Amino acid sequence: MFADRTNWDLQPNRLSKALAALPAGRPVFDLTASNPTAVGFHYDERAFRRAIRSSAFRRYKPEPRGLLPARRAVAAYYAARKMKVSPGDLILTTGTSEAYSFVFRTLCNPGDEILVPAPSYPLFSYLADIQDVRLARYPLVYDHGWQIDFHALEQAVTPRTRGVIVVNPNNPTGHFCKPAEIKNLNEICSARRLALIADEVFLDFALQSKNPPSLAGNSEALTFTMSGLSKISGLPQVKAAWLLISGPEQWKAPAGARVEMISDTFLSMNAIVQGALPEFLKWRRGFQRQLVARVRKNLAELDRQLSTQPSCTRLEIEGGWYAILRVPATRSDEDLAIELLARKGVYVHPGHFYDFQTDGYLVVSLIAPEHIFAKGIKLLLSAF
Repeated sequence: MFADRTNWDLQPNRLSKALAALPAGRPVFDLTASNPTAVGFHYDERAFRRAIRSSAFRRYKPEPRGLLPARRAVAAYYAARKMKVSPGDLILTTGTSEAYSFVFRTLCNPGDEILVPAPSYPLFSYLADIQDVRLARYPLVYDHGWQIDFHALEQAVTPRTRGVIVVNPNNPTGHFCKPAEIKNLNEICSARRLALIADEVFLDFALQSKNPPSLAGNSEALTFTMSGLSKISGLPQVKAAWLLISGPEQWKAPAGARVEMISDTFLSMNAIVQGALPEFLKWRRGFQRQLVARVRKNLAELDRQLSTQPSCTRLEIEGGWYAILRVPATRSDEDLAIELLARKGVYVHPGHFYDFQTDGYLVVSLIAPEHIFAKGIKLLLSAF
């Protein structure tokens, strides 16, 4: 009765079962937090209501690419980063998941392939399945910092490859694409007529560089760059994102026309949200100051505690909200995560959730409230 594309194993994984089996009232130190609205950041509720109320929505005026004032606000966001973006090259979406859907549908026939980094975010597998696209992985390697294994990436290209995803910075590694890596990506993609698909939702959360490289407006290869308010302004509930199309005109123009037709078919983005988007973008600086300050404090606390536990280390992080711990690989990461939950009341993600190929890695969120983070890390490290 059901399509093969939805033939997933929908049973809870072992870690989820272990979390659900904990006795009621048992304290849990959650070091997996990813929802910025649930970890104690301040939001101006009155300003939120004003932004929604002032949004012009009484008259319906469908625009496949999105209302022009909203697209101009996104272009202004890039201008503040000293990047020139035309509103005409932007298409608004309800989230980056929808943006991925538009891109996959534009590039791929059923069974075509997209290259995706590993480690990386597990959502890609489901997005690809829904669009009848196959994923092929290329590795990020760690040697005093993360980098793309370009030899492996080129070996992964087949006649059915249509694009290469880069997450800038990567989730969860926190690795930014360096200028030399962007140059290599452009050369590979332009030579093989592949598209670059750049997910830059964490771009603003750099910890080492004030102005890390972005692929927005990249002109050397057909490039789809996406971001949105979920991370930039800490507003995942608003469901507002965008897709920026750039590259050689011979590819950019037809790509834009095709994506616009897909968008016109759905006209999915809420007009009220589009009207409020310029105001929501203005909030980003206040939210980002709060979040980056917490990430830095938690990172400093993590390093302080790690200094007394030599069997555990953390990998270098350049941006984003997560840290990767390298721990003794005495058992599978999933077994270790379950044991930490059962014995210590600490909830962390095992590395294999993010496609780490070997054991000995745990992923922790750096946006958890400071007192929860400090206590959770102390309990975690006490297990070694």
